[in-house]
Amino acid sequence: MAGTLFIVSTPIGNLADFTERAREVLAQVDVVAAEDTRTTGRLLDSAGVRARLLSYHDHNEESRTVQLLERLLDGDNVALVSDAGTPLISDPGYRLVKACHEAQVPVVPVPGASALLAALVVAGLPTDRFLFAGFLPAKGKAREQALEQLAAEPVTTVVYESPRRLVSLVEGLCQQCGGERQVVLCRELTKRFETVISGSLADLAARLATDSDQLRGEMVLVLSPAPAARTADADLVPLARLLLAELPVSRAARVLAQWTGRPRAEMYRMLEAL
Repeated sequence: MAGTLFIVSTPIGNLADFTERAREVLAQVDVVAAEDTRTTGRLLDSAGVRARLLSYHDHNEESRTVQLLERLLDGDNVALVSDAGTPLISDPGYRLVKACHEAQVPVVPVPGASALLAALVVAGLPTDRFLFAGFLPAKGKAREQALEQLAAEPVTTVVYESPRRLVSLVEGLCQQCGGERQVVLCRELTKRFETVISGSLADLAARLATDSDQLRGEMVLVLSPAPAARTADADLVPLARLLLAELPVSRAARVLAQWTGRPRAEMYRMLEAL
């Protein structure tokens, strides 16, 4: 009989968030697949848990998936953890879970801490629907397009970012969304220097320029939904780009104005921005 794959959440900072069930599972499985065995080893030592660790990260995910699936099919129980929080959320593991389902190996979640959900529930923004965008592309055209898409999202959006790119992210969002758009920066959640800063993008940019402490640690940014008018403009972008490829801006603006019933000058400004 096949073993079971346990997807185990671990603390994102505060060790008191290590659930009793997670401790029991990690102590009982045959092997713990960890993103960084040193980081997980220190966590388990602090919790008094002894376990056999095996590395499982972006660079060996394909080969390790095959090895771990073989062990599971032979009857071993395996736990998958990330460095902190819930596995698979911007971390490796999707291939292993998919392979287990295809091989009819049981997959069991062991819920716990998650930076994504922790930030979402303290942000004070709508939570009935939301988008998790993970880490955006680091630079270039791909990053510009990602920022453009975020600016038009009609739902609350959650983004992970590294400290060294936080300023450029906020500046880029200011350009795409306007400085008045509401945003919440959640930093070092559950840790000693946890901070939650809520305000406009312009306010946050000013805070980051004068408070270097906010450029340290783990970052989660929560962006408010786009206004309805901005979302409607985003729906026009594919058509606008097609028109710009074939027509001068003035003629493209005339066509969009006729199509939407909105002022030609407004359409002209939108096309110039593109």
